[in-house]
Amino acid sequence: MKKHCQGEKLKNFNHNLNVPAPEEHFYLKAETRENLERISRLSEAHPVNVLVAGKQGCGKSTLVRQFAARNSRPLATFQVGILSEPGQLFGEHRLRDGQTYFQPFLFPQAIQTPGCVVHLEEINRPEHPKALNMLFSVLSEDRSVWTDELGYIEVAPGVIFFATLNEGDEFIGTEMLDAALRDRFFVTILDYLPMDVETKVLFEKTGIDEGDALTIVNLANRLRTNTQEPIIISTRHTLMIAEMVAVGASVKEAVVGSLQMNSDVLESVLLSLHLELGMREKSPDKGYVAY
Repeated sequence: MKKHCQGEKLKNFNHNLNVPAPEEHFYLKAETRENLERISRLSEAHPVNVLVAGKQGCGKSTLVRQFAARNSRPLATFQVGILSEPGQLFGEHRLRDGQTYFQPFLFPQAIQTPGCVVHLEEINRPEHPKALNMLFSVLSEDRSVWTDELGYIEVAPGVIFFATLNEGDEFIGTEMLDAALRDRFFVTILDYLPMDVETKVLFEKTGIDEGDALTIVNLANRLRTNTQEPIIISTRHTLMIAEMVAVGASVKEAVVGSLQMNSDVLESVLLSLHLELGMREKSPDKGYVAY
């Protein structure tokens, strides 16, 4: 009866859960891809939890979307960073015509959709640590949770929970993931792509000259490893720079237009790359034109 009542409350509030389109030219380590294939097979026996950790912009969210696309699974993504209280993922009380009612959110539908990929983005950044308390039940072996508003909710067969997080000293304001919660996940670690692979991605995705692609990746790696003032430049950012180059900007112009950084550091790195790689730059136009 409880399950029936809960279903009645949700039946008129269905969202469309779609299978995402696959990402072109997305690269992973062979061992990571093989492990994800094992995870997919394992999910046929019971729901599975996967934690994807790594530096900002190294493809964690794209990996989750690609997993859903490759396996023809619907995807639902939830921003954990906006959660400030337990149960907030499930819904909220609202007021209409002087009466309060409970509005279910997408989360309870997603976890009851067989085969769904449920993405918990930035799981270590809730506004309040206790906001994650109700996740313990759906991520545990029990795979169920009780809410006063919706009743008894069971996780559907084949559901895979993906949690992503940025880890490192540079992410001020983040919380270390609770050990008891982290213990519920298989862990996958991502890093920036190797230089040759990232260069290939920029070339394939934007069609820029391979020499310009290599210059952008070299520049990014220099800034990432700069001992005096390291700067996080994600693959997302190198793609943005490459897109600017593809529509006529020089590498320097594209970097200035895409990144906020110390101009002295940029000039120093560009000069060293120019000397080493013979980087071709257009003559700067010091004038102004109408916008």
